[in-house]
Amino acid sequence: MPRYDYRCRTCGATFELNRPMSQANAPTVCPSGHDDVAKLMSMVAVTGTAGGAAQPQAGGGGGGCCGGGCCG
Repeated sequence: MPRYDYRCRTCGATFELNRPMSQANAPTVCPSGHDDVAKLMSMVAVTGTAGGAAQPQAGGGGGGCCGGGCCG
């Protein structure tokens, strides 16, 4: 189940809720009971490759900043 981040505009508390995607935009209250709550945009960083290991480049180049050769 997805986790959503919220911030209370009244007291400034930030909190998380696990709820179904169908309820992502449903109204909620903060842990202190205030109902002026905004859903925060989640920032997700995904890096790497699906296989996990870097694959060598075609031609056997060393990589570097521009594919090899020019970065002394």
